[in-house]
Amino acid sequence: MPGNLIIHEKWVTNEGDLVEIKVWAVERSENFAEGVKYSMVLVHDGHRVLGYDNERGKGHHEHWFGKETEIEFKDLGHLLKKFERSVDAIRGELYGNAR
Repeated sequence: MPGNLIIHEKWVTNEGDLVEIKVWAVERSENFAEGVKYSMVLVHDGHRVLGYDNERGKGHHEHWFGKETEIEFKDLGHLLKKFERSVDAIRGELYGNAR
């Protein structure tokens, strides 16, 4: 992956789900106007139930239980908080008030 990996966090929740966040600083381009490339995922029972990424040619979007939807990108801090809230919401759906 071109660019510098600036964030890489990976952990397993108390319930055994995998959460991984990767963010690269990349050269600004038509595909990466903000100069960042990212991939954020929550894997439950071996399946991606939540994903945020800005794949080349697709722009900023989320995957929520298989449904892909465009999302707004304000800045990286806002996106990380949005992902955290989404992880909490899905964990709530799966396990009640898990955190």
